[in-house]
Amino acid sequence: MAPVPTLERPEPPSASDEDSPLIELTDPQDLELDSGRMSFLEHLDELRKRLIASIIGMAIGCVVGFIFLDKYILPFIMLPMQVMLRTGGKLITTEPSEFFMLWLKVGFFAGLMIAMPFILYQVWLFVAPGLYSHEKRFAIPFVMFASLFFFGGATFSHYIAFPVTWGFFIAFNPSYVEFMPKIGPAFSLYFKMMLACGAVFQMPVLVFALARMGVVTAGFLLRNFKYAVLIIAIAGAVLSPGGDIASQMILSGPMLVLYILSIGVAWVFQKKRKQS
Repeated sequence: MAPVPTLERPEPPSASDEDSPLIELTDPQDLELDSGRMSFLEHLDELRKRLIASIIGMAIGCVVGFIFLDKYILPFIMLPMQVMLRTGGKLITTEPSEFFMLWLKVGFFAGLMIAMPFILYQVWLFVAPGLYSHEKRFAIPFVMFASLFFFGGATFSHYIAFPVTWGFFIAFNPSYVEFMPKIGPAFSLYFKMMLACGAVFQMPVLVFALARMGVVTAGFLLRNFKYAVLIIAIAGAVLSPGGDIASQMILSGPMLVLYILSIGVAWVFQKKRKQS
């Protein structure tokens, strides 16, 4: 009888086999990012959580704001406006509920300012799942510097930008015209100016994020400096709530300084190219 041939199982390819097409080298950072990716519904759920947390934080800030509203916050905002008016001038109201509505607006505005660091932290938590672990360590610096720059913009608006704009409108009225501003529109101008300055002062923080993602570099910002000056001039005209040349210039000046600062930020924190 002829011998029955035996079937031998082929050995699995060795890890040392250089010709094996089954072996793929994967970047550990890509695996790390894949493991942290979220589905569309998970993103929506995460957004809902961050919005709820931000609303709770702002509600707590509003409670604190209303406690100090009458004694500290309202005089801090409104008295400098009244002092700059001509002798004996006062802000006026023409409707029964106008000052009450202003009282509510200022209280919510104070709550927003108090809760701003917490809200910025919620923004960071929302974008954090799309970052590498070595990038997530920037959470505290991001919240800290974003808050500092926002409050820096608000301080600049309160002590420099708004007084210049307010003084321009007061001086523009001739002697035969009595300037009697309503308290509602006056605060609206103050609020818009402060938000505009707070947003403008976020430029270094935005450039920091874009530089870490590899979107912009210091060289790119420097090469396009002349175009940035033009864009800054246009942005100053658009963002200035006063519409006058004085407030446009007072807003464009810090933007130019912040752009130069952003070039340095991008140079320090830009994504380094891998050496081939």
